[in-house]
Amino acid sequence: MAKVVAAHGLQGTLKLRCFTERAEDVAAYGPLHDRSSGRQLVLKVVGRTSGGVLAKADGIDDRSAAEALRGALLHVPRAALPEPAADEFYHADLEGLAVELDDGRHLGTVRGIGNFGAGDVLEIAADGGDVLSLPFDRATVPVVDVARGRLVVVPPAELSAERGP
Repeated sequence: MAKVVAAHGLQGTLKLRCFTERAEDVAAYGPLHDRSSGRQLVLKVVGRTSGGVLAKADGIDDRSAAEALRGALLHVPRAALPEPAADEFYHADLEGLAVELDDGRHLGTVRGIGNFGAGDVLEIAADGGDVLSLPFDRATVPVVDVARGRLVVVPPAELSAERGP
């Protein structure tokens, strides 16, 4: 849901980089959990920054306490998230899925999803040890079957030529 990137001011305010569709919604899902410490934080958004929000957390009342959380990744239980709409997926649901070529051959597994400004990119740990990056769009990934633990890719022609028949 968010990463604590810094303390802000002297009163324990946290600067968060948010991974929600709208940054200010980060507190709307209920208490957030710090994966590394197991600590639970109840947040109240108090301002916006570029790429995130400023938030107060119960029990974080000074700069030192806020600094201690720098780098913390904050999550909510899966049950707190709304069900994705048709053709929408949570990244966590895609990571680890088997990746098959459109001819049925196994290519590897999904290692992650990124977006560097030009659209989502599927990162694949290929069976041969390579890491492949493919656009995560309908043309390249026509089938996403989370229930069966797989997705199908139609690789670009240059990738198909490298891999051979």
